[in-house]
Amino acid sequence: MNNSGISTVTQFVLLGFPGPWKMQLVLFSVILLIYLLTLTGNMVIICAVRWDPRLHTPMYTLLANFSFLEIWYVTCTVPKMLVNFLSKTKTISFSGCFTQFYFFFSLGTTECFFLCVMAYDRYLAICRPLHYPSIMTGRLCGILVSLCWVFGFLGHLISIFFISQLPFCGPNIIDHFLCDVDPLMALSCGPKPIIERVFHSVSSLIIILTIFYILGSYTLVLRAVLQVPSSAGRRKAFSTCGSHLVVVSLFYGTIMVMYVTPTSGNSITMQKIITLIYSVVTPVLNPFIYSLRNKDMKYALQHVFCGMRITQKS
Repeated sequence: MNNSGISTVTQFVLLGFPGPWKMQLVLFSVILLIYLLTLTGNMVIICAVRWDPRLHTPMYTLLANFSFLEIWYVTCTVPKMLVNFLSKTKTISFSGCFTQFYFFFSLGTTECFFLCVMAYDRYLAICRPLHYPSIMTGRLCGILVSLCWVFGFLGHLISIFFISQLPFCGPNIIDHFLCDVDPLMALSCGPKPIIERVFHSVSSLIIILTIFYILGSYTLVLRAVLQVPSSAGRRKAFSTCGSHLVVVSLFYGTIMVMYVTPTSGNSITMQKIITLIYSVVTPVLNPFIYSLRNKDMKYALQHVFCGMRITQKS
């Protein structure tokens, strides 16, 4: 991946969370459990949307795609983290490191765009209910989903490519559990201020624009909900949007600390914990947040589990 002929580093060492062997086993067990719960929870949502005809709507189509995204988001980092908990060398190849780096940021960027589209969907459903079926058609939903994936994977492509072309002469130790931008830039032995500024500028721009769009959408939604005369109608509207707002708060609250606000004042351990929250903990919470606050989803999940039990008995 690096063709400059200057770099001598062929692999990196991901320190992760250093500690005694017993602590490594405990962390391995906890992260493995979280990973399995994330896969199971998001797969169940995908199956519920796929198998229940009542959920064949743009709102739940977006949710199923979001769950699919979350599965890949954790899979690009967690398996390697689990291997390193049990490994003495904790190494990752040069190409493997930058591949993880690219997919981690591309999937994270795609998630920002998905949260925007989901906010737009809720805005249409609540602020323009009569026009919602004619605007948010299956075709438009498919186009929006495709654009999220395309722009998500194009957003950091050029900057990450040029970062991979920087000379890495050693040392090769990354004090993190994944290949993140700041630890990698710190290891480069060549001039890098322009590409570093470009990367952080693009990241900050995507985060700020998407969060302002989401906040603007929900400001309009809140104004529309407060004008609903019945308390039952207001509760239903708040219930519809509440899950999405909780997910947005968890995700953006942590990534803004890492990639928008200065991180120089944060310790390495704090940066690892913040990254762990938005990359591992938040994806496992999302299925519970969306299913526990949504009656249609709870009914569909019950239907899925009942169907699985009937299949097993037969």
